[in-house]
Amino acid sequence: MKDSIVVTQGLTKRYGAHAAVDDVSMSVAAGEIYGFLGPNGAGKTTTLRMLVGLIRPSAGTATVAGHAPGDPAVVRRIGVLIEGPGFYPYLSGRDNLRVLAKYRRLGAGDVEDALDRVGLADRADDRFRTYSLGMKQRLGVGAALLGRPDLLILDEPTNGLDPQGMAEMRELITALAADGHTVLLSSHMLSEVQEICDRVGVISRGKLLVESTVAELRGAASLFLRAEPIELAFPAVRAVVGERTAMLTASGIRIEAGEGTAPAVARAVVAAGADLLELRIDEKSLQEVFFEMTQLEVTT
Repeated sequence: MKDSIVVTQGLTKRYGAHAAVDDVSMSVAAGEIYGFLGPNGAGKTTTLRMLVGLIRPSAGTATVAGHAPGDPAVVRRIGVLIEGPGFYPYLSGRDNLRVLAKYRRLGAGDVEDALDRVGLADRADDRFRTYSLGMKQRLGVGAALLGRPDLLILDEPTNGLDPQGMAEMRELITALAADGHTVLLSSHMLSEVQEICDRVGVISRGKLLVESTVAELRGAASLFLRAEPIELAFPAVRAVVGERTAMLTASGIRIEAGEGTAPAVARAVVAAGADLLELRIDEKSLQEVFFEMTQLEVTT
């Protein structure tokens, strides 16, 4: 794996007896899109707030780009959108970014670059209060992009968007990663994470349950087969793949084998005198995996 730009060890945040974040150790590699996945209230935002230096951990350590969170050397290298964008409603999108750029000692060119990259150049002179929710989220990402930071930390960037807005935000994030940014993205939208993230960390009740690639979490693909009569088809399938690999279910036959066995299975079923009704690759979705890990205790 590439060098890590974010590393935590035992990161913990307690509020009285309640552990909002409990012993989280995670790493984000430079250049990847890392999905920080969990239900609402799982500890995602609290973790991100610790990473950018907005709150202090109760225990554990974190480094961002080799420095402690909040270090001025780090602040210049990261862009942050946490808990939704906050802008002056009476100012235009361009003027809102100009205000932020001034505080960061950036120029007009940085503002125009950010507006162009998030697709708001043609609406930059409209007042923020006239923007749709999707445009407001885009401007928030634009603010995070000022100065072209190495790392973008985005907290639920598609929250509240309609399907088109969600698709546009996914495309934007993918484009930003392709342009060289590392993206740490929190979300409770499993389909979103599955589509765009290289690796994910799954958090529930403050604890990091697993950290892996999406493919590894979903596991190997299996085959699903329907045929009639099942009394002929099932023995034929087991003769090809083995007794332990084929399982009879209420809806059909599940075969824990790769797609390479599909032709042989199909031929065997037909040769046995059964009608082959359906044969397809069956992969677990990230949602199914997540529900298994959190024992269905998730709210979306």
